[in-house]
Amino acid sequence: MKENNLGVIRSVRGSVVDVFFPKRLPDIYSRLVTGKDSSTEIEVISHLSANVVRCVALTQTSGLVRGLTVHDTNAPFMVPVGQHLLGRMLNVFGDTIDDKSPLEGGEWRSIHQPPVPMSQQATKTEIFETGIKAIDVLAPLERGGRAGLFGGAGVGKTVLITEMINNIVGQYEGVSLFCGIGERSREGEELYREMQDAGVLDRTVMIFGQMNEPPGARFRVGHAALTMAEYFRDEARQDVLLLIDNIFRFIQAGMEVSGLLGNIPSRVGYQPTLATELAELQERIANTRSGAITSVQAVYVPADDFTDPAAVHVFAYLSASIVLSRKRASEGLYPAIEPLQSGSKMLAPHIVGKRHYEIAQQIRQTLAHYEDLKDLIAMLGLEELTPEDRQVVSRARRLERFLTQPFHTTEQFTSIPGKTVHLQDALDGCERILNDEFAEMPERKLYMIGTIEEADKKV
Repeated sequence: MKENNLGVIRSVRGSVVDVFFPKRLPDIYSRLVTGKDSSTEIEVISHLSANVVRCVALTQTSGLVRGLTVHDTNAPFMVPVGQHLLGRMLNVFGDTIDDKSPLEGGEWRSIHQPPVPMSQQATKTEIFETGIKAIDVLAPLERGGRAGLFGGAGVGKTVLITEMINNIVGQYEGVSLFCGIGERSREGEELYREMQDAGVLDRTVMIFGQMNEPPGARFRVGHAALTMAEYFRDEARQDVLLLIDNIFRFIQAGMEVSGLLGNIPSRVGYQPTLATELAELQERIANTRSGAITSVQAVYVPADDFTDPAAVHVFAYLSASIVLSRKRASEGLYPAIEPLQSGSKMLAPHIVGKRHYEIAQQIRQTLAHYEDLKDLIAMLGLEELTPEDRQVVSRARRLERFLTQPFHTTEQFTSIPGKTVHLQDALDGCERILNDEFAEMPERKLYMIGTIEEADKKV
């Protein structure tokens, strides 16, 4: 056991604290405590000299002064892991923030873990079925991969997230882990209640680094969430759905920390270590022989500029992109997934199979043609189109309605029972619509149904 190692604060600049240790330097990533009742927690980031370390605070630094004693805990920041976390809401330190009893006992692990070595990762590419038609057919997720979820406020991001949680709990017997980086407290509280109402909370762990917390806490909450997810994958051998909202705020927190540390900024003001920091987080999301961590990450694109360094670096890790459209939401086409902008690297004949690939391409071509004809229809009317174009419009409108779906998590609001649709059933339905089998059927019969067979029964 290491001896008690004490230091004194040499300087405090915002969230950055320099500490002098006369005996020996604490290790990088060591957790230090100081302040009244040892309530201020700081993490060692770098060694400045033989006796001075530079640290970043994960709690508020108000009240810290030069000469204050600092205690080295001889350990990194740790979080609890295990089945007892299910149904709980935690912060970056592993403390409960849901007004229920604190966690007792159980194993605690360092938030800093190495990625799974390449030799232990599963090399087989598998499709991760969500039970949501529009995603499984047009932008299939990869088991153990990373998907980006793009969408503004009010287009159904949270509903899509809760439905995915509901489906993975039922279908994969796995667990879900929601990581809120820079979330507003209102958003976290609303999500907690929605998950409770949907009945998926008992298979979910929620961890938050809120917007009002120092950048150090927001910067480390993603690592804490991954440590918890790795336990369920490696020890419990379960599939984990990791939802991160918002990955851009992780980069933003890193930028704040970098600025406070005095690093010379890189392009557009980002930290020079952007690529490394993002890699440390993303590379831990992997598929092993025992289980998989499949991640869905909400991505904010600054000023809709897809050449922004933050967006470019995040895109490099994504295997699927799901774009939510406000226009489709206003038309009542839920989930409001924009089929022409969403896509996946998994959508290749050698991965999903020739039939799936060809059906998806035909759907895209049909919807793209319909999009081109919309201006013409608005000016001249549907009657002025050629018979072939009218046929395309008929197919496209039926496809759009068939790709809508009632969700289990919205059943209490819509009174329509939720549907989980298997991929083969979704493909069969799309193929039959493309073959004009439902050309004479009213469009409304294809709206908000599960499998295509339900269209005949709908009144």
